[in-house]
This record gives sequence, structure tokens and C-alpha cells, in this order.
Amino acid sequence: MDEIVGDCLAVRVRLIGRALTSLYDGALSGHGVTIAQVNLLAALGKIGLCTPSKLGDVLQLERSTVSRNVNLLLNHGWIEVLSSDAKGIREIALTRAGQAKIESVMPEWREAQRQAAQLLGVTGVNAVQGIASSMGYAPGA
Repeated sequence: MDEIVGDCLAVRVRLIGRALTSLYDGALSGHGVTIAQVNLLAALGKIGLCTPSKLGDVLQLERSTVSRNVNLLLNHGWIEVLSSDAKGIREIALTRAGQAKIESVMPEWREAQRQAAQLLGVTGVNAVQGIASSMGYAPGA
């Protein structure tokens, strides 16, 4: 028990993740959107027309998480289905309303980003970015 309680990296990463998610979600709450949804919108805007599964692959999300959030984003009109078949949604794209939503949250997102960077410190920010990069997350790709 002592070894798990004293050394478990998983619990520490989850703690940091929950703290950062709470920080961003709190900042974005007035916009009716979560940081997870903003990241889906931004990734879709960057990637362009794609399948929900590709979007999930880029953000390394489980299929159920992508499906739930895609449905919410569709209901708000922030994304649209451009093709579908008997198996379901094939391709989605960011709408003008989705682009406007991203633009509207930017001041609060930037403030949350500043607070997150302050919380983690320069070394922590560099570590997070380096680890994410080594795991295949390549923003801008």
C-alpha cells in the first residue's frame, strides 16, 4: 500500500488532469462549453472534414466519448454532418457557428491557459508538451 500511495504516477497524473480540467471548465462555463468540447471543435477546425473516429484518434479519445461530444456539438450547431450511411455518421465538419464559438471563448481560454502554465511552472509545461509529443500528439500536423 505504501508504495502505491507514495509512488503511483497514474494517481498523480489524474489529479493534475482533474485540476486542469476544472480550471478550464470553470473559465469556459459562461459559454456553455467544456474544455473537452473546445478541443474537439479546434481539432476539427484544424483537421477539416473527417470522420468522428479520426477525430478521436487525433485526440486519443474513446469512441463513446467522441460520440457523446459529437452529438452535443451537433445539437448546438457547432458541427455538421456532411455524409452518413446506414452505419451512422461518416464525415463531420466545423460550422461557422462552431468557428464563432471558438473565437468567443478565446479570452477565457487564454486566461485559463495562463493560470495552468502558472500552476505547472515552466518545467511542468515543457514536460507536459514533451510527453504529449512523444506519445504522438502533434498539434498543427
